[in-house]
Parts: sequence; C-alpha cells; structure tokens
Amino acid sequence: MLLAHWDTRPFADKDTQDRFASIDGANDGASGVGVLLEIGRVLSTIDSLSVGIDIILFDGEDWGERDGEHANVSLSGGLDSWWCSGSQYWAKNKHKKNYYASYGMLLDMVGARRSQFFREGASMTYAPEIVNKIWTIADQIGYSDYFVKQDVPAFTDDHIYVNRFAKIPMIDIVHYQTGIGFFGDYHHTKKDSMPIIDKAALKAVGSTLLHVIYYEERQRA
Repeated sequence: MLLAHWDTRPFADKDTQDRFASIDGANDGASGVGVLLEIGRVLSTIDSLSVGIDIILFDGEDWGERDGEHANVSLSGGLDSWWCSGSQYWAKNKHKKNYYASYGMLLDMVGARRSQFFREGASMTYAPEIVNKIWTIADQIGYSDYFVKQDVPAFTDDHIYVNRFAKIPMIDIVHYQTGIGFFGDYHHTKKDSMPIIDKAALKAVGSTLLHVIYYEERQRA
C-alpha cells in the first residue's frame, strides 16, 4: 500500500496574523499526493508486475481541532481523534471485505527543501523491519542525506490507525526538522506554498519507493 492525504489544513492557525486564512498545503498534503501520482504513472508503463500495488489517498487527515475548541465535544462515528478521520474510517470499514496488504508506506510532508526523514517512533514500534528495508535501500541508491538512520519520537498520522485498526504494518515517511520537531516553520501557515517545494526532495522519495517496489519484484522472481 502507498498512501498520502490529499486534504490540507483549512486555516492558517500557526500564523501570527490572519489565523483563519486558507492555505495551499503544497507540502502538507500535496507533496505526498504528487509523488504517488508520478509513481502510478511510472508503474503504468510496465507491462506486468507480480507485486500488487494499491494507492490510497485519505481525506480528513488535517482537520483536527484548533486551540482545544473541541475539547468538550464528543467524537461521533466511532472516531478516536479529530485528526486522521479518513484513515480511521477506512481502517474500520475497508473498501473491500477481508482486504489486506503485506505492508504500507505513508508519505506526509515529503517535498520541502532540505527535507530529512528520520525513523519515526510509531513506525519503529509497528514495523521496524519495513523501516530498515526502506532506509537501507535509500542509502544504497544515494539518498542517505534524506533518509536519516536516527530514531525520533512517534507522531500521530494516518499510519497509526491503519496499524491499530486494520492490522496492516505501515510506516510513515514524514519530514522532521531538527531543533523544531517534526514541522518546519511553514507548517499550517500561508508559507506552505510552492516556493518551499524542492524537486530533489520529491525525486528522492519517489525513487526510493520505486526501488522498494522493484526490490519486492525481484524477491518474487
């Protein structure tokens, strides 16, 4: 499974001014979708694959609550969090009965300049062997500056609910900025627009995932 969320935060609540303004979400949302669309295009040019690939784009990942305004509001529809509502729903109501995948790779905020992807804590808890496989392949093809073999704390993202409810091992490839935490200063602000996007970062992630797919293909040959 290859996953990303196509929605973006509906308001710039981390801006110092105009915190109700809409934002583009060029990195937080669109970057992962863009990489997966390109991977889909590349795979469509291959005559046959023995490995099955499913691409899923979730909605409602970035709605969340703002300034604790929902703290006393009960969640409905069986949701456990205001965040990641699409993946929560899908994990409990899969699109196909008894659907399963051997593992999944989630992309979130993968296109910003100077992006680095550390080994996120929940990914290491649920699927450490998948993390090690992907980071090793990235290193082998020259992307160790992006895929850093260093552990960082867990982050609530769509992979949490796929692991927890769907029981499919899934890892998160997500930007981590040393000194700030997971998010750069663009996060949930109007800065999250096309000028922060870097083709090299997108290529590093897309190429790594394609090499992972080719690796799985060779294993089945």
